[in-house]
Amino acid sequence: MKNIFSRLISLLLLLCITIGCLASCELINKLTGKDNPPEGDENQHEHVDYVSQLKLDMNSETLKQKVTMKMHIDGDTTHFNAPSNLSAEGYVKARYLAVNTPESTGKIEEWGRAASRFTKEKLENAHSIIIESNDASWNYDGNGRILVFVWYQPTEGAEYRNLNIELLQEGLAMGSSPLETRYGETAIAAVNQATIEDLYVFSQKLDPEFPYGEAESITLKELRLNANEYDGKRVAFEGVVTFYDDGTAYVEEYDAEDGIYYGIQIFDGYDNTLLNILVVGNRVRIVGVVSNFHGTWQVTDLKYNRYKPEDPANSTLISRGNEIPYTEKTAKEFNSNVNILVNDEVVSKPFNVVSVSTSISMKDLYVKKVYTTSSGNSAGAMTLTCVDKDGNEISIRTEVLKDENGNVIRDQVYLNETIDVYGHIDYFDLNDTGNGTYQIKVFYASNIIVH
Repeated sequence: MKNIFSRLISLLLLLCITIGCLASCELINKLTGKDNPPEGDENQHEHVDYVSQLKLDMNSETLKQKVTMKMHIDGDTTHFNAPSNLSAEGYVKARYLAVNTPESTGKIEEWGRAASRFTKEKLENAHSIIIESNDASWNYDGNGRILVFVWYQPTEGAEYRNLNIELLQEGLAMGSSPLETRYGETAIAAVNQATIEDLYVFSQKLDPEFPYGEAESITLKELRLNANEYDGKRVAFEGVVTFYDDGTAYVEEYDAEDGIYYGIQIFDGYDNTLLNILVVGNRVRIVGVVSNFHGTWQVTDLKYNRYKPEDPANSTLISRGNEIPYTEKTAKEFNSNVNILVNDEVVSKPFNVVSVSTSISMKDLYVKKVYTTSSGNSAGAMTLTCVDKDGNEISIRTEVLKDENGNVIRDQVYLNETIDVYGHIDYFDLNDTGNGTYQIKVFYASNIIVH
């Protein structure tokens, strides 16, 4: 992000030199804080609350829509529940105009967690939220996200505050083409002030939540059982890739002491270079940052350089062609406790909790009920409620499954049938309440065998 900012300054400086553009030079002064710099000590600088000065004009030509937060993603991206006139799916993926916060999901950047937390807290505690377009129509980016200004009302009766400008004012975001937006001058002023005040991304301070330095080498068991202790830290561990699809891999490792597998999800941030090692059956050494995404522990911000296999900061390939275990369990065992060794003491833990994200198989399940998702990106995905021969219940959640001809498989294929299942243990929390359930996730039709 800081490189982007520097390139912008360089480009504007070149304009000044080559065509003597006074306006460009004045803009440089604003961006760098050289326009009316404070005299003497920095403490003489008078802070301005640009967010309070900016008012939401409900009578302007821009489009506005009251929304509620569906899912928090990071500092500048949020999913909002929205009416059908704005989205047939019932929600929109919103990208904030004029700002670019540090990354905190796939790639981890300094101050990314602080920016993400700031946005989440403001919207979670807001009495009301309104999104506003930049002009007289709703506009979208190349990823299908609606581009908006986000206004939130802290308490009932209070004035709305512009969250985009507030992120800039707090120093938690760099500007992203701010002058192309309707509040561009205010955005520039907020950036200028945050630079003068040496806040967050404009400072030279170290981010206490950023994983500087070398990774800590641990086992997958240690990570799975003590994930909270490693949250935000860079770790290194080994395991076998048992599944990969659309940026997410599952990696697991057998623990001989406990006689079970431990696993974790890997999010590669859609870095295509990682496809060289995140191949099913590969044994890998993963180096990345631990994070929790809506109840699911994952490792992100992986580094890979095929030309530096000995670099300890590098995720590397160890071997190929390893077997995928698909540990066979019954529904009763899935929902029962297992004894594991923790600090030289045997303790009892739920099997599905400690073995989440590992491969599993289950046979002779009778499908007594099928629920099919009817809208959104998951339209066609199914939840199969099954029972085993002893009457124990288990839920199977599928992706949208297709047959060999590319046709979506419907519920009648499985309803009232007996099946064998091969999938991964998954934690599912529909409304992000912290009270989710454990189930078996199936990604392909070939992983369900009808008797």
